[in-house]
Amino acid sequence: MAYEVPFVNAREHFRRYRQEFEGALLGTLENGDLIMRRQLRDFEQHLAEFVGVRYAVGVNSGYHALHFSMLAAALGPGDEVITPAHTFVATISAIVHCGATPVLVDVADDYNIDLDDVRRKITPRTKALVPVHLNGRICEMDAVMEIAKANGLKVIEDAAQSLGATFSGGGAGSFGLTGCFSFYPFKILGCFGDGGAGTTNDPEVARMVALLRYNGEDRETGEYHYHGYTALLDNVQAAVLDVKLRHFVDWVAHRRRIARRYRAGLAGVGDLRLPHWDDARFEDVYQNYVVRTSDRDALRGHLRESGVETLLHWPKPVWEHRALGLGEPDLPNTRRICREVISLPMSAETSDEDVDTVVEVVRAFFGR
Repeated sequence: MAYEVPFVNAREHFRRYRQEFEGALLGTLENGDLIMRRQLRDFEQHLAEFVGVRYAVGVNSGYHALHFSMLAAALGPGDEVITPAHTFVATISAIVHCGATPVLVDVADDYNIDLDDVRRKITPRTKALVPVHLNGRICEMDAVMEIAKANGLKVIEDAAQSLGATFSGGGAGSFGLTGCFSFYPFKILGCFGDGGAGTTNDPEVARMVALLRYNGEDRETGEYHYHGYTALLDNVQAAVLDVKLRHFVDWVAHRRRIARRYRAGLAGVGDLRLPHWDDARFEDVYQNYVVRTSDRDALRGHLRESGVETLLHWPKPVWEHRALGLGEPDLPNTRRICREVISLPMSAETSDEDVDTVVEVVRAFFGR
C-alpha cells in the first residue's frame, strides 16, 4: 500500500544525501577498504566524541553490542540481570545467551524503567542493571547509577533508540560500564543494513569487545584471546554512518521541531497522551513519536484508511511469547502500554505538511 504520509521515507532520504553516500561508498570500494580499515576507525572515533566517552567499538548489530558488553561484565550462570520488559527482545536475549537470568521489571509512564520496581526486585544474585532508553528518551540516570552503586551492580545502557538524548547534560551511552547502540536502517543514525556499536570509558572493556567481534583475534599480533564471534561492523557501513553522523544534530533538531508541531496540534484531543514530560533535565531525540489512547486499534485503522502509515512495536508483552520462557511477571503498566501505544510518522524527511495531515486525521477520528 502506498501511503500519503509514510512512517519513514527511505527513498527520499537516499535522494537527499545520495552524492555524499556514493562518495563514501565508492571511496571505500576503490581503495579496497573492506575490513577494519580507516573508515571504521574514523567512525568509531567520531562516535566516541559525540557520545562523550573514550572508546567506541563498531559491531554488526545492537544485539552484539549488548551481548559483548555482558560478556565483558563477566555475567554468567547464576547471575540475575534486571531490565524492563517493555523493550525489543534482543535486550533480554543477550542476557539469556550469557547464561544469566533476566529479571523483568515494569516501566513508568514515560516508557522507561520503573525504578521502584527495580528496588523491589534486587536480590543477592543481582549483578547488573540494563536500563533501556526507549523512543529517544534517556532514563533517569542519576537514580539508576545511585541504585547500582548502593548494590554493587554493573550498568549496561541499552541506548539503541536514543543516540543524542541527554540527562542533566550527559549523553545516552556515557553513564554505565557500556552504552549499546543500534544502527538499524530506520534509526535516526541508521546504515544500509545491520550495524551497532558499544561505547565505554574502560580500556579493557573496549579491547575485549573489539576482540570478541572478530573471532577473538588480535589482528596486530595474530594471537587469539577468546572463542569469539563474527560480528564486525563492515567498513562500507562505517563509511555511510560517518557521513550520516555529520548531519545527525540537524536531524535531531528537525525531529524536536516536528514533535512540537504534533504537540500543538494534538494537545487535548480525546484521551490522547502525548510523549512530552516537562522536565528540564531531559533532552529527548524522538526516535519514535509515541501516543497512547484506549481506542488505539480503531485509531490505527482510521489512520491506515486515511493514508497515514503508523507503527505498532509490541502489540503484546514480551513474556506472552511463550517460547521465550519468561514466565508470567506482574507488570501492569507494560501490559496496558502494549494495548494503547501507537507511533506516528517521524523522520528527518517528515514535513510540516505531513504532520498537519496526521493531526487532521487524528482530530477527525476523535471528533466523530
